[in-house]
Amino acid sequence: MLKLPPSRYFAYLLSLFGLLVSLPLAFAGLVGYWLPGILALLAVLGTHDLLQRRHTVSRNYPILANIRYFLESFGPEIRQYFIQSDTEERPFSREQRAIVYQRAKNTLDKRPFGSQLAMYEEGFEWMNHSLQPTRIDNPDFRVVIGADCDKPYQASVFNISAMSFGSLSANAILALNTGARKGGFYHDTGEGSISRYHRQPGGDLVWEIGSGYFGCRNDDGSFSEQKFVENAARDQVKMIEVKLSQGAKPGHGGILPGAKVTPEIADARGVPVGQDVVSPASHSAFSTPRELLVFIDRLRELSGGKPVGFKLAIGHPWEWFAIVKAMLETGRRPDFIVVDGGEGGTGAAPLEFINRLGMPLTEALLLVHNTLVGTHLREHISVGAAGKITSAFNIARTLALGADWCNAARGYMFALGCIQSLSCHSGKCPTGIATQDPGRSQGLDVANKSERVYHFHRNTVGALANLLAAAGLTHPSELGPEHIIRRVSRNEVSSYLDMYAFLEPGALLRGRTGQPVFDRYWPMADSASFDPPASIRQLRESKLR
Repeated sequence: MLKLPPSRYFAYLLSLFGLLVSLPLAFAGLVGYWLPGILALLAVLGTHDLLQRRHTVSRNYPILANIRYFLESFGPEIRQYFIQSDTEERPFSREQRAIVYQRAKNTLDKRPFGSQLAMYEEGFEWMNHSLQPTRIDNPDFRVVIGADCDKPYQASVFNISAMSFGSLSANAILALNTGARKGGFYHDTGEGSISRYHRQPGGDLVWEIGSGYFGCRNDDGSFSEQKFVENAARDQVKMIEVKLSQGAKPGHGGILPGAKVTPEIADARGVPVGQDVVSPASHSAFSTPRELLVFIDRLRELSGGKPVGFKLAIGHPWEWFAIVKAMLETGRRPDFIVVDGGEGGTGAAPLEFINRLGMPLTEALLLVHNTLVGTHLREHISVGAAGKITSAFNIARTLALGADWCNAARGYMFALGCIQSLSCHSGKCPTGIATQDPGRSQGLDVANKSERVYHFHRNTVGALANLLAAAGLTHPSELGPEHIIRRVSRNEVSSYLDMYAFLEPGALLRGRTGQPVFDRYWPMADSASFDPPASIRQLRESKLR
């Protein structure tokens, strides 16, 4: 009995049979040559599928498997645009993106018919209002950073977080900095240093210095004081930020392939054109907490007295505690600290780094704030925070946890027109933001997008003023953990004040705090080293036996 081939070969066999039948008909003029042409292409594709050995699905399902791969290629877009709800964060919800778009376009940002959020589900948060609301006539909230410096800076409460030229296009950088200049808020350069696209608009800059020392490096990659002074002396540079780690990929260095090192990028970073550029995982200018503080003091001196601080994502608590102990023992301290949440950011990173490495912003900010309060350092050091901040409520809850101001990266990318295509790492950003392809980036209109950046900032800070006034407050500095409420179960709610433990001033200096992270790791931390304490090393060694 004749055995028929499996049905999964039907499409391939049909293309072969159709080709054999359609060719004579085409020669006879009964059908167009387009039909055998299409069938021939399908037959070639099916034959290739059968002969190749990389994809089992293609060998088992010639031709048909390609339909599956085609549909899979735009599955994320289908889910994002047609399946996900307005409030589902992947990583930002449609509602979160929409409010940025509307405020950036300076259009109506009101919502009809009530909230779409599930207010009785665990995790829902809100801010209590007052029966005695206030009136805030000037929402241009400012935070003084580096009050003891020769050149202190009055920062906006909401600024542009670190995004480098190279990661973002020239037009994106131009639009961001132009918007920042018009709105009077700062633009963090990212570790790619100061490009001509940062300098041209003239907006306030925070110059971020990473382990590659771009813009202030010698040929061997080490730190150059002379080149640092050249950039730090610019009036446009208001503060210096040493990047210890970032939320997108904490503890991870990077490499910029030579093919991407264009003359403009090379000029900004101070590296050779066309050669691979390595960002080490750690700094070479210092290797201990005490050396870090000496480096910060030196940068402040070289910059002419501008505020200098550092940015970090929190990992091992004893490493952070070691830095604070070094402050106490040496009398040296940064002017500010920026806490980067482990929620990830614009920097593309391995999946495990994005999802599972680094402390999320809430816990990281609480740890930093509590440590500084517990050592009487909080009044001397300003604290900024970044991590999925797109709305006035995001700012309010972050300030209530202990920050003085907030930064946002992806929020300002949305203001530029980002559609969350999740192609930042591919160079094929459809909006011309996260790409160096001039054919793509030239479509980003700087004049239009800079207005959107300006309006997003102005309208978001204005919304924050409305929240504060409704709560009976007059300035963001009055926000505290008592103002934010979270539902912890369907039948129970709690304020941040009751939900989280907050140290009393000087509590760490007096002894036990009742919080395990402090009581266990603070005594172990060593101001002279980032190395793990002896008890941690013993635990590690015990696993090798």
